[in-house]
Amino acid sequence: MSNYLIKEITARETWAVRHPVLRTGRPLETCAMEGDDHPDTIHLGLFDTANLIGVASFMKAAKPQFTGSQYQLRGMGILAAYQGKNLGVLLINAGEQKLRRLDTDVLWCNARIKALNFYLRNDFIVEGDSFEIESVGTHYLLYKTL
Repeated sequence: MSNYLIKEITARETWAVRHPVLRTGRPLETCAMEGDDHPDTIHLGLFDTANLIGVASFMKAAKPQFTGSQYQLRGMGILAAYQGKNLGVLLINAGEQKLRRLDTDVLWCNARIKALNFYLRNDFIVEGDSFEIESVGTHYLLYKTL
């Protein structure tokens, strides 16, 4: 396995992965997400040597279904050439470590159907029924207690 490195990056740097993985064929500006520039937001980048190959953003956001301190995982993606190698778990684990140090109780996300099994394998639990996000597709609300 290569030497992978995870470090904090800027919101703008996430676009290099968000665009091809999550916003294919859409304008680059659609990579910007509400909360990207909030001081509590954490953006992690996964690097294979010097190349950014994966991203995940953790935003302080609460859902009424959950209690305690909450963060939302958003904009997570791994470049296509690196998918299927279990690299996403590296980003999840690094994010969870940071969130535990911040005394976060719950990590939640809106997961696309094609990513559902990844999250279930990483101990997330489905909350409620599937729902549609306009121009993106069917999603599930998932969460895990930290």
